[in-house]
Amino acid sequence: MTTTDNGIQRAQVGDIELAYETFGDRDDPPVLLIMGLATQMIGWPDEFCSGLVERGLFVVRFDNRDIGLSTHLDDRGAPDILSLLGGTGSAPYPLADLADDSVGLLDALHLDSAHVVGASMGGMIAQLVAIRHPERVRSLTSIMSTTGDPAVGAPAEAAMGVLLAPPAPDREAAIQRAVDTYRVIGSPGFEFDQQALRDRAALSYDRRYNPAGVARQLAAILTSPDRTADLGALDVPTLVVHGAADALVNVSGGRATAAAVPGAELLVLEGMGHDLPRALWPEITDRITALVERAEKERR
Repeated sequence: MTTTDNGIQRAQVGDIELAYETFGDRDDPPVLLIMGLATQMIGWPDEFCSGLVERGLFVVRFDNRDIGLSTHLDDRGAPDILSLLGGTGSAPYPLADLADDSVGLLDALHLDSAHVVGASMGGMIAQLVAIRHPERVRSLTSIMSTTGDPAVGAPAEAAMGVLLAPPAPDREAAIQRAVDTYRVIGSPGFEFDQQALRDRAALSYDRRYNPAGVARQLAAILTSPDRTADLGALDVPTLVVHGAADALVNVSGGRATAAAVPGAELLVLEGMGHDLPRALWPEITDRITALVERAEKERR
């Protein structure tokens, strides 16, 4: 493991490097935060992470492969997304590889297991971590995600439009694209914090802007098989969080996830779309913490 001048740490996981940060005391229960498509680890805001630390948790966030400061697999090219949507073509790597990356990071951090929390694509990855490596998952929290069943979780037409928009040509256009995107998929029931969004988009662009990497992540999602049956075999304390107003992953995806996992709790939040509104951070972190506490008691 290495540490850069800006405090970001790097771990070698197989053939790739993952950039990560930790918050809190390693002696506290570990929580691994996995972010979604096209979103760097800063999509888990510092204050959100600090809220979990204040609740007695040790937090790890990281950049998935092909995003931010982690390895970008540019030698694998950019997939043809329209062909994949039409049912032809292949992805440069499967979503399961990102799940294995997550477990590789736990290995690098010498963590035998963790409470795994994923948002959007990160929720899909978290589900696969639990499916593929159940002994490494103390609890599972799946936020604004879905099962992979095409009958649930489908995006609204406007959300699909922003998802498939051509790449922004420069920094200012990328920042504006982020604002325009979250006007479509963000939370209509909460304040639209344009300045915070612009700041995060600018930082994301400066860390690394790579539309081809995002396309490879999207290809992994589009070619991922339905996880419903495998979710039904899980035996892990599970929380599913979803916004009632999610335009990118319809709330039916969250309901199906909770229905698939035995004993899962479902929290549907009114007014929440496909983001994490600041006003909901206390409730979401409280619910994650309650799940962690229950899971820790069951481990004893």
